[in-house]
Amino acid sequence: MKRALLLTGKPGTGKTALIKEALARTKVKGGGFYTEEIRTGGVRQGFRIVTIDGQEAMLAHVSISSPYQVSKYRVDTDSLNRVGVSALRRALKESDLIVIDEIGKMELLLPRFREAVTQAITSGKKVLGTIMLNPHPFADEIKRHPEVETLLVTRDNRTEVMRKVLDWLT
Repeated sequence: MKRALLLTGKPGTGKTALIKEALARTKVKGGGFYTEEIRTGGVRQGFRIVTIDGQEAMLAHVSISSPYQVSKYRVDTDSLNRVGVSALRRALKESDLIVIDEIGKMELLLPRFREAVTQAITSGKKVLGTIMLNPHPFADEIKRHPEVETLLVTRDNRTEVMRKVLDWLT
């Protein structure tokens, strides 16, 4: 069985929710982070990083100042490094499962993040995460890694993917 299981799919198919639910259902102790939308009045304004141990930081927002931009969002690479990359480095040392949600355009702007992802994939530990669906040189390289299995998540196959994730975790 491959050591890294990465979920991919279109936005809104429930990849992050699936990971959070799988972790809650198995009680596996992991480290790393996931991302959450920041919404105001039902409109997505940005994204935050939430570590498995409860730290939070803004990843991107429409109203922050940053030289880095993906779509309409400005990306806070300092927060990504301080909270996200630090959580991955802690997980590499302390956890049997490394959670990386997500390996996407915003996160891949930061070389330290790419280094931490590579270290996690080659660490020999289990990695559960999400990865962008669209082509990207680094993401495509990760998807082709011999230790990585990717599962496409759709609204129609969520139950089947959850079963596979739970089987893989136990």
